[in-house]
Amino acid sequence: MSNAKDLIERRKNVVPQGVGIFNPATVSEAKDGIIIDADGNEMIDFAGGIGVLNAGHCPAPVVKAIQQQAEKLIHACFHVGTYEPYVALAEKLTSLFPHGAQTKAMLTNTGAESVENAIKIARQATGRQAVICFTGAFHGRSMMAMSLTSKVAYKTGCGPFAPEVYRVQYPNYYKNQDGLSQDEFSDRELFKFKKALVNMVDSDNVAAVIIEPVQGEGGFNVTPKKYLQGLRDICTQHGIMLIIDEVQSGFARTGKWAAYQHYGITPDISTWAKSMGSGMPIGAVVGKAEIMDKARPGTIGGTYLGNPVSCAAALATIKFIDEQNLNDRAVEIGQFVTERFEAMQKKTDVIGDIRGLGAMNAIELVKDGNPTQPDADLTAKLVVSCFNRGLIILSAGTFKNVIRILSPLVITNEQLDKGLNILEEELMKLTSMAEPAI
Repeated sequence: MSNAKDLIERRKNVVPQGVGIFNPATVSEAKDGIIIDADGNEMIDFAGGIGVLNAGHCPAPVVKAIQQQAEKLIHACFHVGTYEPYVALAEKLTSLFPHGAQTKAMLTNTGAESVENAIKIARQATGRQAVICFTGAFHGRSMMAMSLTSKVAYKTGCGPFAPEVYRVQYPNYYKNQDGLSQDEFSDRELFKFKKALVNMVDSDNVAAVIIEPVQGEGGFNVTPKKYLQGLRDICTQHGIMLIIDEVQSGFARTGKWAAYQHYGITPDISTWAKSMGSGMPIGAVVGKAEIMDKARPGTIGGTYLGNPVSCAAALATIKFIDEQNLNDRAVEIGQFVTERFEAMQKKTDVIGDIRGLGAMNAIELVKDGNPTQPDADLTAKLVVSCFNRGLIILSAGTFKNVIRILSPLVITNEQLDKGLNILEEELMKLTSMAEPAI
């Protein structure tokens, strides 16, 4: 038996099935855009640890920062003793993501923790209880975050869920445009949102609206610009906190430090994690100072939040992203991937939609070009067939019929091209096999 197969069998014996396997790959080591599996095989990484590795696997300055910090201080608990890496990272985040005249930041371990704390802050700041979220959303697997998450498969058997959570229709232009221009579509969807504040939940009871500028697990759906701008106006009008979830879209993935920066808006609160620390557990909640200070002492925080080693990793990651111009690189990658997807789409009718922002790119696989006929079976087969060719990809979407690209932004053009060649070749093989015999 190979080392890889043996490792998977050992996993099955001791790890619960609920800890899902999204790709059959194994990993022993990795560098930049390449993973080495347990058998020593090289794999091109188009998954990036689910959007965690914008700066690549094991970037040298980050590794060095982790080593140096671990020699000095691994843990103290920020509630017990103030240490410089936490404060320095908070200073850096507030300079990158100014939320009004003054901004403050708290650190977390994960994206779900960021969301949990953002909701607590919004409720204390407004004195209200209700939270509005969207279909297709993913905000984590802790209980409040899971309540906000849309996909039923992630929630089966886990209830009861948090109360005062209301879900409205996400403005999915591909699925629901009905021949309208994107601006006309946005106007219609904003009108629906306003109606929800009358017939679903009273605006005076809404603490926050939380939205991903680009839905991650939901299938890389990009929020129309006019819609998000209109949503900002509605929240301002009614004193509702607008929370922008940047956990998967932040830190250069879309070609800017924050995806919301494409929209010309400022959130009241934003949530961060994933590529913030190159794989170390670190996240953040950033917000307007007067809002962040509404949280009462002791209501936010935690034992490990803002761990000094993770803070050092995040500071080094941010510096690396800046020095390597990875925002510009994300734009280049996005353009390259989109052009290749467009060329693929001309060869087959199974690619129903091509979408993305910066280097957050996806194709939606459907039957006979029909948006209402998602092809999850083809998508699952494509993930496995690409794995067998040395390419790691991930599916996404409510119906598991979206292939998303989250390659490290340090991936070489040669690796990117080779990976896309594999993806195209395997897709064409699978679709030709699906054709009826003549």
